[in-house]
Amino acid sequence: MCGIVGYLGNKQAYPILIKGLKRLEYRGYDSAGVAILNNGINLYKCKGKVADLEELTKDKDTEGHIGIGHTRWATHGLPNDVNAHPHYSDSSSIVMIHNGIIENYSPLRKTLEARGYKFRSETDSEVLINLIEEVQKQEKVSLAEAVRKALKEVVGAYAIVLFAKDSPDELIAAKKGSPLVIGVGENEFYLASDATPIIEYTRDVVYLEDEEIAVISKADGLNIINIKNQKITPYLQQLEMEIEELEKGGYDYFMLKEIFEQPRSIADSMRGRISLDKKIVSLGGIKNYEETLLKARRIIIIACGTSWHAGLVGEYLFEDLARIPVEVEYASEFRYRNPIIYEDDVVIAISQSGETADTLAAIELAKKRGATIIGICNVVGSSIARATHAGSYTHAGPEIGVASTKAFTAQVTLLTLMALSIGYKKETLPKQRYTQLVAELEQLPSKIVRALKLNDQIYKISELFYEASNFLYLGRGYSFPVALEGALKLKEISYIHAEGYPAAEMKHGPIALIDEQMPVVVVAPKASSYEKVVSNIQEVKARKGIVIAVVTEGDNVIKDIADHVIEVPEADEILMPIITSIPLQLLSYHIALLRGCNVDQPRNLAKSVTVE
Repeated sequence: MCGIVGYLGNKQAYPILIKGLKRLEYRGYDSAGVAILNNGINLYKCKGKVADLEELTKDKDTEGHIGIGHTRWATHGLPNDVNAHPHYSDSSSIVMIHNGIIENYSPLRKTLEARGYKFRSETDSEVLINLIEEVQKQEKVSLAEAVRKALKEVVGAYAIVLFAKDSPDELIAAKKGSPLVIGVGENEFYLASDATPIIEYTRDVVYLEDEEIAVISKADGLNIINIKNQKITPYLQQLEMEIEELEKGGYDYFMLKEIFEQPRSIADSMRGRISLDKKIVSLGGIKNYEETLLKARRIIIIACGTSWHAGLVGEYLFEDLARIPVEVEYASEFRYRNPIIYEDDVVIAISQSGETADTLAAIELAKKRGATIIGICNVVGSSIARATHAGSYTHAGPEIGVASTKAFTAQVTLLTLMALSIGYKKETLPKQRYTQLVAELEQLPSKIVRALKLNDQIYKISELFYEASNFLYLGRGYSFPVALEGALKLKEISYIHAEGYPAAEMKHGPIALIDEQMPVVVVAPKASSYEKVVSNIQEVKARKGIVIAVVTEGDNVIKDIADHVIEVPEADEILMPIITSIPLQLLSYHIALLRGCNVDQPRNLAKSVTVE
């Protein structure tokens, strides 16, 4: 979950590295560092954010045309100056940055210590750079060959970039289980964990595959081999994002910008997939596997965090519209069970980044058992996009804020399109309802615009509750996953303890928590279980709980019993999760800001979870 950036070319490396680290800071912000080659290695690193690194280096020698940079989310070792990357080898002749976890670092470290190696840090990364140095020293091979041989001894995940002071025109990079992309310019190369630091300079990129090693030099350009020493022909791809998407665009925070981008991101996720004239849904990315979906014994949805909540909405959608049984699994648990997977199962893997380590591992497990894998992700060229049999991109655009907002609604939009298409073709969804839902989808972006106009009202509610210690979120049916997502948003960016529950389960335990200090957010649009939710609200009020209700416009029943009512535009029940999630995102945002929290970079979290 760290950010990696590198440069080799004719420009000054330092400004490129710093700008790249700022673009990647959402991947980790415990510490940061750079190493630049210029008649020796100049290495600067410190605990804190990229701004702290800039302060540290403002009077230092940062000249040089080859360099690497890193922004860290701590795994091995506390966040401090010593554990920050880059790391020197024992002789200080090689320097490296690393994203991932080396699982067998402990026995490797003991072996190296027995051979006289001294370690400056607690990290597994320093073990790897010393292993590379030891291989090069003992076997008298090139740096690239030493990397290849050392990586054969490693168990775990890695994306690494390194250089040596005696190889002034060469960068070495390698990956397994953690993302790494190489930008190809005019006699220059850029390396990064994702494309965001590269798009400003070139649109031509190569995505490294697992166990591939890139040898980059001014003299010989880009050459790729794999860990078996087989030459790989680089496959050049074109980036589609725009640089403007990576800026705040006048907003104070990326999170608020991304909340307000949802009318566009939802429209983009539907564009080209709905024919309004013919009233049909068509998903080109899964067209060759439609028959497999139609005949699926069941669908297994695997995901983590917010994507898991989107998957829960997907469970309601596929079972309701397509009448296919669905199981929704945490990828991290799924892969460590011995799950029963049939060859006629379809596994849908959901991930914003397309790099989530647990989801990738779960995909590989399901593939080995013969299942068909469909991917839903936001990042073109990502590892999940390449690992699945087929899939669809959400087209939400880059999401920089750590707390996912527009990616969630885009994922739910895409799952809705899939369920509609499969349900109609299976004839489990009547044509009249199908065409009505397709027509309603067209209106969804404009309804999100109306929901966003509630921002000022939600701010005023936030002012009343930002000092609360606990929140409870309740919902039934399609609104239950929204309650879970609303609770997650609040706790991850405001650090308030919050729990989401099915409203009917409240009386099986959580009702004991309710008193006059407990805000209870109830997601209660007009739906099939509306009367039951009204009863649940009355149960909360009977125990002096404070009710904040998200309801359909014109609802006068709940308005009479709730303390605060947020009215959202009316829509069909299956589309309401997309609309009702908007006020919950805004509520979390405003409460977090009122508490003085950094909503874009919440403590202990990183955007792309590339470690297990």
